[in-house]
Amino acid sequence: MALKISDDCIACDACREECPNEAIEENDPIYIIDSDRCTECVGHYDEPQCIAVCPVDCITSDPDSVESVEELKFKFQQMQEEE
Repeated sequence: MALKISDDCIACDACREECPNEAIEENDPIYIIDSDRCTECVGHYDEPQCIAVCPVDCITSDPDSVESVEELKFKFQQMQEEE
């Protein structure tokens, strides 16, 4: 499942810098996560890096974008092939 950023976001930019898929974008007033690019760091790390660095714990699973680990791996592989 892709992740989402809640309204509690303080736009500190910590998460955007850590995202290996460049799925996090600056928006007004909070940052957003592109669910088409978010793999929850599958293929890169054991856990989502954005969650690990968020100082206000505002990043959670997105119930509107449910994906299995296999689907996240496939998305990661597809993005690697596009590069």
